[in-house]
Amino acid sequence: MNNKPLNVSVKQAKLLGNALRIKIISQLLEEPRTAKQVADLLGESGGNVHYHMKKLFEGGLIELVEEKQVGGVIEKYYQSKSKWFNSYGTEPIDPVLKDDFISNESTALSIRLNLSQDQQDQIKEEFRAFLEGWVKKTSVNNKEEAQEFSIGIKINSTKPKAYLKEGDE
Repeated sequence: MNNKPLNVSVKQAKLLGNALRIKIISQLLEEPRTAKQVADLLGESGGNVHYHMKKLFEGGLIELVEEKQVGGVIEKYYQSKSKWFNSYGTEPIDPVLKDDFISNESTALSIRLNLSQDQQDQIKEEFRAFLEGWVKKTSVNNKEEAQEFSIGIKINSTKPKAYLKEGDE
């Protein structure tokens, strides 16, 4: 698995707009697994997980790394290509995070900080660790009624790109 964020198209980004698919990717980070293994880990049905893994594979977000013949069955082992994904262009990675999306429950948090490059790198890593922790906390189905939320963190320089001096990019 690649530790660097993988740049994805808008089409690929749409595949990530589903909490179950994020849970599946989280189970395919450390070691390759079959759809059945992932379903068992997540407490989901095998058919549902297989369907979503097929979509992630077709979209180029996970890869087939091994096939094993076990009796009369071929087990397919998949692994995620990355644990972080960046969309390019003006579309956010999750359309729910667009400014014009109307939600029945929403919280916006915003702050401005003066950050050195080292601090920018540090805060990005801390946010990634924080979000990864919540993916793990919510990976296994619980009996409570849960609602799917989209959470995005965007770190922008307040200096518009047009004002950057040549060589600053």
